[in-house]
Amino acid sequence: MTTEADRGALPAAPAHDPATYQGQAHAQALERDQEPDRAPEAAAPPRALRYAALGDSLTAGIGDPVDGGWRGWAALLGAGVGDPGTGVRFHNFAVSGALTRDVEEQQTPAALAFAPDLASVVVGVNDTLRRAFDIQDLALRLDRVCGALAARGTVLLTTCLPDPGSMLGLPAPLAMPLARRQRAVNAVVHALAARYDTVHLHMAEASWVADRSLWSADRLHPAERGHRMIAARFHGLLAERGLALGPEPSLVADQTPPSRAATLRWLATSGTGWVARRCRDLLPELLRLAGDEVTHWARGTGARLDLHAELALSRALAALSPGTPLARMGE
Repeated sequence: MTTEADRGALPAAPAHDPATYQGQAHAQALERDQEPDRAPEAAAPPRALRYAALGDSLTAGIGDPVDGGWRGWAALLGAGVGDPGTGVRFHNFAVSGALTRDVEEQQTPAALAFAPDLASVVVGVNDTLRRAFDIQDLALRLDRVCGALAARGTVLLTTCLPDPGSMLGLPAPLAMPLARRQRAVNAVVHALAARYDTVHLHMAEASWVADRSLWSADRLHPAERGHRMIAARFHGLLAERGLALGPEPSLVADQTPPSRAATLRWLATSGTGWVARRCRDLLPELLRLAGDEVTHWARGTGARLDLHAELALSRALAALSPGTPLARMGE
């Protein structure tokens, strides 16, 4: 008879034995119970919305003086776009006198490094005041600026603008060439606004231009009330898309509008310098354009100037990136 000692130790249960699985599971459960509790990974803190403003003197805030500097519509808007709980990081890259070339070559790389969630691109009036105005060059540069920002998911803000000739009240032969140029710029901006689904504000309306209380002494830049109006209108458009979570900018001005005496002082001092700087570059070309305007008017061939501008605009729009919808001057 074989005893228990003769048989020796029982062989290990095969791997498929259910009893073995149950034992292993029980041991693993004990090990887990003996391990210290692990703290859950902390969630990343909410990120403040980043808003970058690109452009010229309009966006730099000229006409809205505060504390020895300039504030402007972009800064007023920036305070009302982010979640009150996280705030906003606002950076104004705009520079007075900037051309579209400056926005592309200098401001856009800096803005991309800032990694904005929201970016306003408002430029073009200074281009119309330059001798070497080229609507196709302007269109391509603006397209590249908008494309670079949109490619990283940035929401864009754009606007069309009134022409400087009507703002300054220039005689028709001088005002009409500038108006023709600004209409072309606005048509390009409209096309790009549709292409990149921008938050677009119309500021070329006659009622906007006619309300002199919105404009500063130089007749080209908004006064404080005008800057507040622009900020409030952009805020409303952003709110419609659920992109403005803060309070709407107030329309109540902090300062009294400049008096007539202050306006005259500006025109006699700073205004004179501004006009002189523009005239060195623009006046010879503007006089040539005015001469063409008068000549064609006398001959009854003024429509040719409009046709020439339309053809130049068509070529500019055709050169934009694929998918850009076309627009006509005056839209």
